[in-house]
Amino acid sequence: MWLKPEEVLLKNALKLWLMERSNDYFVLQRRRGYGEEGGGGLTGLLVGTLDSVLDSTAKVAPFRILHQTPDSQVYLSIACGANREEITKHWDWLEQNIMKTLSVFDSNEDITNFVQGKIRGLIAEEGKHSFAKEDDPEKFREALLKFEKCFGLPEQEKLVTYYSCSYWKGRVPCQGWLYLSTNFLSFYSFLLGSEIKLIISWDAVSKLEKTSNVILTESIHVCSQGENHYFSMFLHINETYLLMEQLANYAIKRLFDKETFANDPILDDPLQITKRLPKEETLKEVHECFLWVPFSHFNTHGKMCISENYICFASQDGNLCCVIIPLREVLAIDKTNDSSKSVIISIKGKTAFRFSEVKDFEQLVAKLRLKYGAASTQYHDVSTEIPISSDSTDPSDNTEVRSLTCQRECSKTVNTEALMTVFHPQNLETLNSKMLKEKMKEQSWDILFAECGRGISMFRTKKTRDLVVRGIPETLRGELWMLFSGAVNDMAANPGYYAEVVEQSLGTCNLATEEIERDLRRSLPEHPAFQSDTGISALRRVLTAYAYRNPKIGYCQAMNILTSVLLLYAKEEEAFWLLVAVCERMLPDYFNRRIIGALVDQAVFEELIRDHLPQLPEHMTDMTFFSSVSLSWFLTLFISVLPIESAVNVVDCFFYDGIKAILQLGLAILDYNLDKLLTCKDDAEAVTALNRFFDNVINKDSPLPSSVQQGSNVSDEKSSHIRVDITDLIRESNEKYGNIRYEDIHSMRCRNRLYVIQTLEETTKQNVLRVVSQDVKLSLHELDELYVIFKKELFFSYYWCLSCPVLKYHDPSLPYLEQYQIDCQQFRALYHLLSPWAHSANKDSLALWTFRLLDENSDCLINFKEFSSAIGRMMSDIMYNGNFTEKLKLLFKLHIPPAYTEVKSKDPSKGDELSKEELLYFSQLHVSKPTNVKEAESLKNSPEKGKGKVDIQAYLSQWQDELSKKEENIKDLPRMNQSQFIQFSKTLYNLFHGDPEEESLYQAIAVVTSLLLRMEEVGRKLHSPTASAKEFSGTVCASGGPSEGKTESHLKKDPSSLREEPQWSFAFEQILASLLNEPALVRFFEKPIDVKVKLENAKTSQLSCRTKMYIS
Repeated sequence: MWLKPEEVLLKNALKLWLMERSNDYFVLQRRRGYGEEGGGGLTGLLVGTLDSVLDSTAKVAPFRILHQTPDSQVYLSIACGANREEITKHWDWLEQNIMKTLSVFDSNEDITNFVQGKIRGLIAEEGKHSFAKEDDPEKFREALLKFEKCFGLPEQEKLVTYYSCSYWKGRVPCQGWLYLSTNFLSFYSFLLGSEIKLIISWDAVSKLEKTSNVILTESIHVCSQGENHYFSMFLHINETYLLMEQLANYAIKRLFDKETFANDPILDDPLQITKRLPKEETLKEVHECFLWVPFSHFNTHGKMCISENYICFASQDGNLCCVIIPLREVLAIDKTNDSSKSVIISIKGKTAFRFSEVKDFEQLVAKLRLKYGAASTQYHDVSTEIPISSDSTDPSDNTEVRSLTCQRECSKTVNTEALMTVFHPQNLETLNSKMLKEKMKEQSWDILFAECGRGISMFRTKKTRDLVVRGIPETLRGELWMLFSGAVNDMAANPGYYAEVVEQSLGTCNLATEEIERDLRRSLPEHPAFQSDTGISALRRVLTAYAYRNPKIGYCQAMNILTSVLLLYAKEEEAFWLLVAVCERMLPDYFNRRIIGALVDQAVFEELIRDHLPQLPEHMTDMTFFSSVSLSWFLTLFISVLPIESAVNVVDCFFYDGIKAILQLGLAILDYNLDKLLTCKDDAEAVTALNRFFDNVINKDSPLPSSVQQGSNVSDEKSSHIRVDITDLIRESNEKYGNIRYEDIHSMRCRNRLYVIQTLEETTKQNVLRVVSQDVKLSLHELDELYVIFKKELFFSYYWCLSCPVLKYHDPSLPYLEQYQIDCQQFRALYHLLSPWAHSANKDSLALWTFRLLDENSDCLINFKEFSSAIGRMMSDIMYNGNFTEKLKLLFKLHIPPAYTEVKSKDPSKGDELSKEELLYFSQLHVSKPTNVKEAESLKNSPEKGKGKVDIQAYLSQWQDELSKKEENIKDLPRMNQSQFIQFSKTLYNLFHGDPEEESLYQAIAVVTSLLLRMEEVGRKLHSPTASAKEFSGTVCASGGPSEGKTESHLKKDPSSLREEPQWSFAFEQILASLLNEPALVRFFEKPIDVKVKLENAKTSQLSCRTKMYIS
């Protein structure tokens, strides 16, 4: 195999390698211990051991070829081979094809450069067919069998790939195999009799990073549940890391962040420019090619991305040239007949784009013509350019007519002008210096438009960015925001949509609209536009329409501030689509309950601070300061901290460069205030310094009236401070930190998303434990273990559920205690793991009845609040450490309504075991209610439902009701009837089976049963001269010993004869008093059980138990 040329220090290498062949320019070497009889002696054994333990690459390649430079100890490795035949082929090729050519060079440097170039060319050629060569079905099948054998996972767990590597156990490396599957990271090693088996679920990974230190040159660090794991010595560590990152992020989104998982853009984004497309677009093809840039007279190399409705191009250096071509704008698609393999796309406005050196260009032209034909019928004659003037358009097309009709119908309510145009029209007669500069800016943009085009298909170049950095002119701001954000594409794809949503959302009343009304007057209150009904009404309509469009987000604070600025420069409908672009594409996952997107970017910002401003972390060890200070920067794009005339320049850059512009500006601000921050003694002093800085940021070129500008109203007290112009600040941020790449930001986002979500999960857990610990007599550690087991069982249910890829019973918008819920099937698995009564033959029935007892709101789900307050308390206070009375009361309640229901399995061969379908069916019995009643109760029990947000008042009321509940009195328990008592007796017999005192327990329960029935018979003689109790008593007493099956047969023999007589029943006090007379029964129920051991066993066996369920 040819290798990328890398330097090798031959002086040290001679100890491990033997020379087999050599000439003036190349050396063929063999690893010591390979191909020698007897293993090469002690040295060979030592080298072989080192290869198997420390160096996986050497183990794979015992032969290598080096390119030698005369009179130097530094050689270049250029090839390796697993056997002598493979390496000999490479050697022969070098002698036949390279040796004769090298003699024509004059210098050693030229020879080395030629060899390196030639080897890289060979690698590139091999790379074209590498995937086909590396796929070895037999080898993968062998690895799959080993994976299944070692870890015992069900066949639904799909193995993705595997790697040879070393796992560091302390300071000792253990050579083995790393298996990456859909839900787990697994490692297996067996060396010198020592076995290491490691299974880590992806959802438990909180940190995943590449690291290096003195011992490990490069390794992958995995942190899971507080434990650190290091894997090293990969052949292709970058490939391994990227795949691990993708699997971990997939699991995190699927299980913890299903909203993001469901809304993840279908477009796999190889280029930043594609983020400006509607999120519904799907990437179809990517082609490397050249685009002719007419105004620069050169071809730029880059990638062409094709989706259903768009063609995008971005140069390799994204700053050089970017283009978006909507197929609705295309007039013709042609190809050239020369050897340039060119595709020419002509669009409206007499513009053509020429893409050359396109692979399979003829097939591409045919596909594009098909797409163009479909698009032209859909968007025939619909102009999507933002109108520069009031030129009329041809309304003959039906689509456009409908759009215009909708807009006219809503024109009485929707503003058709930007608020800045209404409240601050430019006075062309008074041309002061600022207005002259504004006109010069407009002229600069006009020149750019003449060169690069105007509208959605304009060339976006470095010159475009330079003009954006200087600040977009007031008259062009709305138009260019729409173009650069891609909102123009959304609006074109949805004509008349905003007018419809406004009409549908008018008059709606929910928590989101209440919050909107509360914040309307707080949105830029100093601006005249929002001191009038015109501005306030427009803001209300846009925010309410968006809350109606996206109820999962609804409304979040900061959206009002952002939307206010959008309305100043864009028409109302345009402001709505700009808000859609920001919330759903440009800042995904920012504006919701958990603001995960903002927290992730906060973590990215901290990482950038450590990289670019290392003095700050050294001085301020607590990095959370930067997160708390900068949160408003990210949520409001600096609008909340900068004067409005300066903030709009930041918004300009954001719509052009995305989050990169905000990160760069944040770094520039900290850099500008670095000296002040380093002298601050505490966080409050640092916050004061930054606030003072923001107060002195100005926009000296802003043409806005002084009555609107906030920076001009700085008090005299602060006038002594140095003023900073926003244009200079933005320019400096680009010059110093413009080298931050989109790819790096994406990688940091993926890496930090794991940490952020796991931190939120840990916070949720700690809050839950703090509340539950007050009601349950478990230690915090035991309660922590119970929470982990509960949540893990929910996850296991969806690891291999193909019909439901995302976690079903998880809602992070609910209060902490109610975020995770399990159904009866999942509860049964937990019951089998945790209950000391799980050995009973009718354990499935006991689990079912316990579930029904806990499901107080009859929604067939148990949340952790119910689980912890009931099951947790039962496990600790009742089942494990509780007294006899409490345990018996629990057993009694399981055999009376609402917990008890008669259970019969459809398959007699399975005995008392219930199938999943039967379990879910019985759990829903007597639960179904009329729809209106069910909805009313569900709203009452869950105040957040139906409103999109949590109703705090309703939860406080519910909490008060729970606190006011009196402690249950045994006298309040209902009586147990005949059939229930029969089942109660059966359960007792099942519980006693296998106990050391089994014989005496059976006799004791027979005595108790007989006594109870005699008591009931005496009580009923006043009402009836005959009694059926004798028959039942004799049945139970006859069974006296351990023959449980015999007892049950008698009980079932003639149930109708029992029902013919008047029904008899027992109170709990009667049963309790009778059982207390039998010491064997009291000893059985008061037998202590070690909770810690039970939890530990459940934790270790949970995966294997769940696996058995799937295998069976």
